[in-house]
Amino acid sequence: MDGEVRGSKAQITMVVMLAALMAMIDITIVNVALSDIRASFGTPIDQIGWVSTGYMMANIVVIPMTGWLQRRFGYRKYFSASILLFTAASALCGIAWSLPSLVFFRILQGLGGGAIIPTAQSILFARYPKAEHGMAGAFFGLGAVTGPLLGPTIGGYLIQWFNWHWIFLVNVPLGILCAVLVNRVVEEPGWKPPVGKAARIDLFGILLLAIGMPALQYVLEEGNREGWFESHAIVLASVVAFCTLVTFVIHELETEQPVVDLRIFKNVSYSAGTGLNFLTGFALFSGSYLFSLYCGAVMRYSALDVGKVFLVAGTASMIMMPLIGRIGNKVDGRILLVIGVVTVTTSQIVASHLTGEAGFWDLVKPNMIRSAGLGFIFIPVSVLALSEVAPKDRGNATGLFNLTRELGGSVGTALMGMLVTDGIKRNGSYLSEKIVPGNPQVEEQIAMTAQKLGQGNGSRELLGETIMKIRVTKEAMVLSFDESFRVVACSIALGLVLILFLKKPKGPVDVAGAH
Repeated sequence: MDGEVRGSKAQITMVVMLAALMAMIDITIVNVALSDIRASFGTPIDQIGWVSTGYMMANIVVIPMTGWLQRRFGYRKYFSASILLFTAASALCGIAWSLPSLVFFRILQGLGGGAIIPTAQSILFARYPKAEHGMAGAFFGLGAVTGPLLGPTIGGYLIQWFNWHWIFLVNVPLGILCAVLVNRVVEEPGWKPPVGKAARIDLFGILLLAIGMPALQYVLEEGNREGWFESHAIVLASVVAFCTLVTFVIHELETEQPVVDLRIFKNVSYSAGTGLNFLTGFALFSGSYLFSLYCGAVMRYSALDVGKVFLVAGTASMIMMPLIGRIGNKVDGRILLVIGVVTVTTSQIVASHLTGEAGFWDLVKPNMIRSAGLGFIFIPVSVLALSEVAPKDRGNATGLFNLTRELGGSVGTALMGMLVTDGIKRNGSYLSEKIVPGNPQVEEQIAMTAQKLGQGNGSRELLGETIMKIRVTKEAMVLSFDESFRVVACSIALGLVLILFLKKPKGPVDVAGAH
């Protein structure tokens, strides 16, 4: 495959970005619907994370395969097939009848969406001449920023006007339109399917990855609820995850044509940059997941109100990304990364001081700080991580680079679900121990509440105790979320250590595949 794409540049840009934007929006649009989905299916809080993590885990499986599939089937066929898979899965998500069915359909949707985003990027860079790759990158970067920004807001309005099913059903007409237009406007006159060694794929490596990562995810999601290693299922999943992933690493290092060439990690600067990218994904996705649950479970915000918070806060990234793009070549990227990591860490510390009486701008503030900080990280970490990678290794390096961000998001979301659930139980038990008969402060609070709400003596006392229990539960949730925000802060702060191992690039570097 010579990588040549022809056709109207304007039309290709429009249809490719529409498809990519659709897939990018779907990553975050579901966050504002988690509370509604929980209510619809009667799902415990410790299981609802599978709606998000199932999608991201599918992304992780398909992204390493995307480069080979592009070469095997061509941009146009593979892109249109991915869009159709995403569209069909979206329709199935919209009619899901239970949490397991929704998670399964989200996995199918993730297989399509995970292929759409990198393929859209590849088509843009194949169609634009090298001198205009900066413009192509700008188009793709704009979609990468506005997609996650618009997702919660669009989702909020759809739920407000209709119900949560429409956050998936809205993709159906758009997906069909995109698939039709791709086949009309994208031309590959010189494409031929690969033969011989070029047509091979590391099936064993993909199989190990496809088994190991879901097994690991199951341990992270269900371990806390099932008592960790007291559960036979958790023990079995842990063994499967450990064996398959260790075997995967060994196999990828030894095989002649690995699906993921792990030898690239011999490059210290690349390893540090990829590690920082993992932490960025961790902070980005787990932070959004935590905040969406906080707004729904603690603040009782509607999906639309949650979307408004994300929309206002996300404007910081829209401002910072173009600015960083302009000054990136004039300032040491490591300085920008330090600013970004410190800013994101600060945002999570601010979030850890939220209370149950927080106002709209109290909720916007930590998210706006985080949004600004991420703007300082995305572009510099790509440049610094890939600065010393040989051109022949750039394709594998950029694919693995993007993979780690998705993996960080998946692990982070699962871990936060576990920490929140455990924290609610622990803090609730701790606070309940203080609510005992004979405690003057407790009796005074119950008496004051009872006097305001009750009619008869019996109902007054009962209502007072009930209200006190509700307050304890809410405070336990607040403390649990605050602790989880601090864990995210500590995690992203580790990036300061990784920055020490990054080397300043000696000259300009093409990071087309790393957006």
